[in-house]
Amino acid sequence: MEARQVLTIAAKELRDRLRNRWVLAVAVVFTALALVIAYFGGAQQGAVGLRSIEFTIASLVSLVIYLIPLIALLLGFDAIVGERERGSLDLLLALPITRFELLLGKYLGLAAAFCLSTLLGFGLVALLLAAQLGGAGMYHYVGFMLSSALLGLAFLSLAVMLSVLTSDRTRASGLAIALWFFFVLVFDLLLLGALVLGGGQFGGAALPYLLLLNPADVFRILNVFSLDDVRSMYGLTSIVPGALANPWLMGAVMLGWIVAPLAVATWRFRR
Repeated sequence: MEARQVLTIAAKELRDRLRNRWVLAVAVVFTALALVIAYFGGAQQGAVGLRSIEFTIASLVSLVIYLIPLIALLLGFDAIVGERERGSLDLLLALPITRFELLLGKYLGLAAAFCLSTLLGFGLVALLLAAQLGGAGMYHYVGFMLSSALLGLAFLSLAVMLSVLTSDRTRASGLAIALWFFFVLVFDLLLLGALVLGGGQFGGAALPYLLLLNPADVFRILNVFSLDDVRSMYGLTSIVPGALANPWLMGAVMLGWIVAPLAVATWRFRR
């Protein structure tokens, strides 16, 4: 593998996203929604306005879980299948570049665009929080930003995998939306439904570990357990053992969610 070839493809992907102002648009959306949720996140407790860093992060967790996977999936679902439909894939492969270099370059370019928009959007909110609430606890917010980027990269990997496995953009986009519904909306309901049907007698001990099969739940566990003051805000914390509270362990699980779909995509794309 030649790093120069990979970086050339990645730079092109990033330039395309900067040229069509995708990065700026997503950053503005993240900033606006994050500010609204941070300010009104305590409305259900009868209070509005910026509170502590911990409660601000707790208010933003739901925004990230719903929005970031969707944006990442829509960003990457046509990375390969789109080139195939436009007829440019054969042209690219005719160049002195391997399939793996092409796939990795496209992923890194899309990942750079996504991380730039995410960190820019939430970073602007961080400046406001630091000015209003002081610097104490800002390391929690930095961890929240980084874990948000990792969550997006995990779903971007899934999107690229779909793009390799499918034969047309319509099917790829449909599967991307279905994947979002499954991981964000359906997965937890299935686990809770199985637990209720079993009367709590079966699967209760395994339930916390089954949550690791969903990157959205890994993100939730990682951020909730990093905030001592808000653990009681989520019923999830009452069933997750302390062994899963290790942020390094959860970070490693999230990295696994990034690498595994890319490995599948690489294996299939080389065939």
